[in-house]
Amino acid sequence: MSTVTETRPASPAAPRTAAPVRTVTGARVLRSEWYKQWSLRSTWITLGLGLLFLLAFGTIAALRYKSMTGAGQQMDPDFADATTYSLALFGTTFATLALGVLGVLSTSGEYTTGMVRSTLAAVPRRLPVLWSKAAVYGVVACVVGALGAFGAFLISSGVLSGTGKAMSISAGGVVTGLLGVGVYLGLAGVIGVALGALLRSTAGGISAFVGLFLLVPGLMSLLPKSWRADITPYLPSNAGESIYALHHAAGTLTAGNGLLVLLAWTAVLLAGAAVRLVRSDA
Repeated sequence: MSTVTETRPASPAAPRTAAPVRTVTGARVLRSEWYKQWSLRSTWITLGLGLLFLLAFGTIAALRYKSMTGAGQQMDPDFADATTYSLALFGTTFATLALGVLGVLSTSGEYTTGMVRSTLAAVPRRLPVLWSKAAVYGVVACVVGALGAFGAFLISSGVLSGTGKAMSISAGGVVTGLLGVGVYLGLAGVIGVALGALLRSTAGGISAFVGLFLLVPGLMSLLPKSWRADITPYLPSNAGESIYALHHAAGTLTAGNGLLVLLAWTAVLLAGAAVRLVRSDA
């Protein structure tokens, strides 16, 4: 007895549909950097620290001032000329450090982990990656800085209500100045991005940022007085302070000139980072 097995011809395989080819556009690179930025835990932690520094140090300074005036203590010389505005922004230097460090990490971190190779493989032209990183992080740092400045001022204004230093947010120049804090911190963050891309080292970028914004201004006292007066106003931190200062002392820049100087620093460092990105291997 034999069994006959019927063999049926195999059905032709369905043709595969090719995946759509997506071109690299500026908007897509921006979106990629936006998602990449918020996917990192360091972003949330460091932005939170920057916001905390603005709110906490401003509140502490206002409470300290009120305690000295309320208890009839001798006024600390550091607080002699203080206003609600200056007390509220006491934490700006610390916020600058936090946001600048995060700016460095946003670029140097990719070189440390090797992720930059994948990034540049996806965006062969390279430069859009740098511009997108700078734009995304600059806007984020600016918004966080402005929110922190407004929050710190409102808290300090409430603490000092009823004292001789009380000041309303509607006072002349206050709103513009608080927005200027956001602009300053945003540009400081972009400088951090540029330093991270230029040096390709987290330690080196952070050291350069701290030196540029904190150490060099302190070392100006070692220079002859005539040199100091010509150099100090044009340092990034001093130019930044001029952007949001309510009153400009003699020898300091106006808000507009301070903004131009800080923009020049930002442009020069970004240009250096762009040249290295184009000419050097990842």
